[in-house]
Amino acid sequence: MLEARATFTGTSDYIASEDLQNSVNVSIALGRPLLIKGEPGTGKTMLARSIAEGMGMDLLIWNIKSTTKAKDGLYIYDTVQRLYDSQFGDHDVSDIRHYIRHGKMGEAFLSDKKVVLLIDEIDKADIEFPNDLLWELDVMSFDIPETGETVRANHRPAVIITSNAEKELPDAFLRRCVFHYISFPDAEMMKEIVRVHYPDLEQKLLEEAMKAFYWIRSIDGLQKKPSTSELLDWVQALTIGGISPAKISKELPFLGVLIKKDNDFGAVLQRLHSGQGMQRKSSGPGILRNW
Repeated sequence: MLEARATFTGTSDYIASEDLQNSVNVSIALGRPLLIKGEPGTGKTMLARSIAEGMGMDLLIWNIKSTTKAKDGLYIYDTVQRLYDSQFGDHDVSDIRHYIRHGKMGEAFLSDKKVVLLIDEIDKADIEFPNDLLWELDVMSFDIPETGETVRANHRPAVIITSNAEKELPDAFLRRCVFHYISFPDAEMMKEIVRVHYPDLEQKLLEEAMKAFYWIRSIDGLQKKPSTSELLDWVQALTIGGISPAKISKELPFLGVLIKKDNDFGAVLQRLHSGQGMQRKSSGPGILRNW
């Protein structure tokens, strides 16, 4: 059992399963990063925002790119600005501390209160990037050789790390994380999610949009299946467009809101107009039955 403390239970605009809530709370209690994987659009990034909101903490976001180095999250020594000031400015350039810029992890360590630190899409970086963070994540401190200083965390941040599984992460890194895979919502949970964002949505429109959405996701060979965020956009487009629920399954209006690949677009339309319609067999709890 976790000791009594503030716990994460989701927020008004983010529905978290019980398993996900437990993973968040265990990672915070253990002081371990929470590694989140899942299909794009399943709410990995929004989870960090929800944790910060639900637990009354500030959120710091470190967006990872292919060129990102681990040191970038700790600090950057701005040598260019120092050189510029030495040539054209009236600043005292002898104090290097004026040219140290803390990264998002450095900011999280120096914060006067506990924060949520989101390391977003860690798998975009070089394969050595996760291992380069191990020491700092373990000991919650780092050195700045240029000034001889050691930065120690005032409070251990709640670290949320997302990955789209573009590449495998090192075993040594995985051992230090609590892991959770966000499964794609089944139909019942998806209805709850849509209702959170659009509480006044007409029931028939919701049913027809859901039917079409899961039918599209069931088509074999799609390069990019529509995600939760795209369904929410589509529902909004259908509402703004005044589309009759009866037309949704027959015509798939505003299909470009759901489908973003040329081949997928053609495949969906071909299947729609082939005479098969949206009739298919049930294939599990994540699929609506008998449409």
